[in-house]
Amino acid sequence: MAMAHDVAVLWRDRRVRSLAGTRLLSQAGDGAFQVGIAAAFFFDPVDAATPMQIAVGFAVLLAPFTIVGPFLGPFIDRWSRQRIIVVGSAVRVALVAGVAAAIMLDGPLWSLYAMALAVLSINRLVLAAMTAGLPVMVDDDQLLTANSVIPTLGTVAAALGGMVGAVITFIAPTASDGTLAHGALGTAGVLFSAGILTMFALPKDSMGPEAGKVHHRIGAELAAVARRIGEGARYLVAKRTPAYAMVAMGAQRFLYGMMFVAAILISRHLLTDTGGGKDGLGQFTVVLAFAAVGFGVAALVTPLFKERVSRQAWIVIASLVGASGQVLLAVSTQPWALYAAAVIVSAAVQGGKIAADTIMQHDTADAMRGRAAVAYDMAYNVAFISSALVAGLMLPPTGYSAAVMTVLAVGWVAVGVAYAPTPRVAAPDPAPAA
Repeated sequence: MAMAHDVAVLWRDRRVRSLAGTRLLSQAGDGAFQVGIAAAFFFDPVDAATPMQIAVGFAVLLAPFTIVGPFLGPFIDRWSRQRIIVVGSAVRVALVAGVAAAIMLDGPLWSLYAMALAVLSINRLVLAAMTAGLPVMVDDDQLLTANSVIPTLGTVAAALGGMVGAVITFIAPTASDGTLAHGALGTAGVLFSAGILTMFALPKDSMGPEAGKVHHRIGAELAAVARRIGEGARYLVAKRTPAYAMVAMGAQRFLYGMMFVAAILISRHLLTDTGGGKDGLGQFTVVLAFAAVGFGVAALVTPLFKERVSRQAWIVIASLVGASGQVLLAVSTQPWALYAAAVIVSAAVQGGKIAADTIMQHDTADAMRGRAAVAYDMAYNVAFISSALVAGLMLPPTGYSAAVMTVLAVGWVAVGVAYAPTPRVAAPDPAPAA
């Protein structure tokens, strides 16, 4: 099979193996960390009781990087991406240790929030650096396969990390929240540390940026950020195809986020007899497992069609597939409907993202890829926060409304119809900025 050959070619590259290993360890650690902080102070939105509380939880989790994200892209384009990952991971390990110490010493809640938000923000920076560096290491004809396999496996690893964290956290039901949190946080610290070791296998300049490194004072760098981000935004619009792909990906993430919030509430209130707690978390963990299957399906299927279906057409197909999965929840609240929708809609949103990522990377010059990667991450976060806020206003306390599920299904179709006529070929590069 062509995909098996492409994966074999990628796997023979030691640099790709190192990057893949680092991403898996990093995102698994992220999943374990989020479970750890949930056990410490119920920071994870999964433990919220109402749609609006979940919306607030997502805003707190994702807003920091959305706010600071624009100031990170230019540095990803100027500094060694390998060093960003190594240093960022080391800082995460130190912050995780700080969170654990604050829990042990019963530190002030604001300090836990501050360190937890810092870890989550650094996670996004590290992932953005990995995304920007991948095209430097992979040939164009292997890029779609790499985007199918590596980020998707990272998403699955995050889900597995969360499940491992949940097992550690709830295996001793009589232990205190602080003791339970330390198990998950310790797992996260070990995984982050292992990721640093795998990244050291890569040379400093192996992930770019390709242009020679320019040394400026940090003050000058910060002063130039706004101007350079404006240049990046104008560049994406001028190239057309990356901007359209980013908008489509954001719209799909918005719809997926609405279903994600509904799935949390349905797991808590309709699939259990206790109305939440550990039973609700257990049910939602099952939903996450089915979602992970969907992400895996997207990683396997998308490369099989790369020679026969354009990336833009694949985004349209993914939108229609997402609509078919969402319809299941419009007609039933039974567990089979939620589990099947989790597989199908997750496969659709990940398949669309793989194609959108590839369009962005292929049609964007290396000098702009850091800003492009951060813009994509921002679009993801803004879409997810927005979807949670809208869900908080539209969903009932149980999380299920047949009318809302139907609207989401129609929304998936609308995304595909709106994106279908967009250009397939990128516009020429605009004149480079001074």
